[in-house]
Amino acid sequence: MNEETRTKDIIGLLARLLAGGIFIYAGFLKAVAPAEEFAYAIETYKVVPAGPAMFAALTVPWIELYLGVFLAAGVFTDLAALAAGAMLLGFEGLLLQAMIRKLPVTSCGCFGASMHNSLGYEFFQNLLFLAAAALAWKYGGRFSIDSTLEQHG
Repeated sequence: MNEETRTKDIIGLLARLLAGGIFIYAGFLKAVAPAEEFAYAIETYKVVPAGPAMFAALTVPWIELYLGVFLAAGVFTDLAALAAGAMLLGFEGLLLQAMIRKLPVTSCGCFGASMHNSLGYEFFQNLLFLAAAALAWKYGGRFSIDSTLEQHG
């Protein structure tokens, strides 16, 4: 294995662990909090009414948790990284439309109701997470459960 390949493998592993860790952390914070808090945050984006917001508040944290675990462990790595990237793009769309419409969103809901960063800050932060998901997709296959199963299967 040459130095460039090893560097890409390490970058992929770190990106996978970062993106997976972020999804685990964000999902956990929302999963242990009352769903109504996250549903309210979702409603402030003025995209869906209360019923679908509550459904999202009950399901999104668990999707984030599972995606995070899959990414961190390297299980279905490509699919998990693509799904995480797709979710992040969706989150970016919500943040962007809220900024354009100048909605009074006091908590984006990204990391539960306790975080109160500006929408611009969250938008930029999510771009970094999106970059990590892209690197995990491109280079994150090594040092994973997927690669171990491939070698022994």
